[in-house]
Amino acid sequence: MNPHSTAAPVSRRSISQTFEALRPAGRIALIPFIPAGYPDVATTTAALPALEAGGANLIEIGFPFTDPIADGPTIQEAFTFALERKLKIADTLAAVAAARPQVSVPLVAMVSYSIVYRYGVPRFAADAKAAGFDGLILPDLPPPEAERVCDQVRTGGLETTLLVAPTTSAERRAEIARLSSGFVYYLSVSGITGERDQLPADLADNVRQLKELTDRPVCVGFGIHRSSQVTQLQIVADGAIVGTAYVRRMKPHVADGAARIASVIRQYTHELLKEARAAR
Repeated sequence: MNPHSTAAPVSRRSISQTFEALRPAGRIALIPFIPAGYPDVATTTAALPALEAGGANLIEIGFPFTDPIADGPTIQEAFTFALERKLKIADTLAAVAAARPQVSVPLVAMVSYSIVYRYGVPRFAADAKAAGFDGLILPDLPPPEAERVCDQVRTGGLETTLLVAPTTSAERRAEIARLSSGFVYYLSVSGITGERDQLPADLADNVRQLKELTDRPVCVGFGIHRSSQVTQLQIVADGAIVGTAYVRRMKPHVADGAARIASVIRQYTHELLKEARAAR
């Protein structure tokens, strides 16, 4: 528990419980992404309850990696910043564990499989669950190797999420959907993360086709940064994942302390949901 907090621990909700509660109300899950350890571990701990207070339904925490697969320059810069300050896996787990008693929404780790492999899959799953994570997003783990790894992760008590790109074949989409027990992560565009003015014209059709393959929630990431885009996605998807825009808002306040950054991203979370709430 966070030694600086006197609040009673909150009641946690699982990934499935979260989506089951949102669906009948026609609401989309807002899923912010923040890089662990950026600009320091104190900020990570402060950010999690702030994001929930702003309206986040799940929170994605990125484990910094020296060679990110699809992260754009903004997130890469944040990862480099954290790694240059010697951030370790244990630091990220400790930051999450400190915040977890005050956070009821599910927490999912975005982590390269190479990190998990070196750490040891069963050990990583056990330590992540003990810290308070509910699931792992493994962006660089393709079938068929994913079958064995996802089994190990789920045995360790965590849900699994894999990524589907617009270029992913129908056969591979079905396999990825089957292996994703938490939700399926659909990339709105091929390429790297980053804010985009418009979502692709074929996004709705691609999400609908993916939802025909699975009863798991389908969440969309890459390019989302406006309230109007979250509202647009509410019609077709179960979740909207926003990453680069959060990091861009954190950057000007790197020297201002954890409380200031937490306040900024809480407000941004609230702003992202304005139109979606009004549209219901």
